[in-house]
Amino acid sequence: MKLQIKEQILQKRNSLSKEEIVEKSKIIENRLFSLEQYKKSHTIMFFVSFNSEVHTHEMIKKVLGNKTVVIPKVAHHQIELSVIIDFDNLIPSGKFGILEPIEVMQIAYKNIDLVLVPGIAFDKEGYRLGYGFGFYDKFLKKVPKAVKIGLAFDFQIVDKVPREEHDVAVDFVVTEERVVKCRS
Repeated sequence: MKLQIKEQILQKRNSLSKEEIVEKSKIIENRLFSLEQYKKSHTIMFFVSFNSEVHTHEMIKKVLGNKTVVIPKVAHHQIELSVIIDFDNLIPSGKFGILEPIEVMQIAYKNIDLVLVPGIAFDKEGYRLGYGFGFYDKFLKKVPKAVKIGLAFDFQIVDKVPREEHDVAVDFVVTEERVVKCRS
């Protein structure tokens, strides 16, 4: 079931043109930036998009200087956090070539009040299918007070995501069509 959903959604997502991704991501950005939870936040953890994910590079650049921006760096099978000041100082890293900081500027987990979460699929209860490594579920348990927002294209919202005991749900999912307040 999980594999089937992942394959279907990734096939659809990967069929989007770069122009469609940028256009839909711009709408998602506007919806995100108009949310009260975003406006009240001070320290935001962004994911740095790659391939056909909702494009976050421009969002990060816009937020830098206005709020504290934190991005993940995967090390030792877990997410380490790093404050960034300049997006252009990130370099491709790991087997996926996702942009990461060269050096980590640490921040306390308790300071993060908003986490933007990637995913392959989400359901309306906020559960998600990721890439299968469990990095985000482990990390999200460390920031229980932070508002968690999934960024996705509308077709990535499915009826029900298979879930396991360790899964952590998001509070909202923002798409180009809507903002889903999750029932979790």
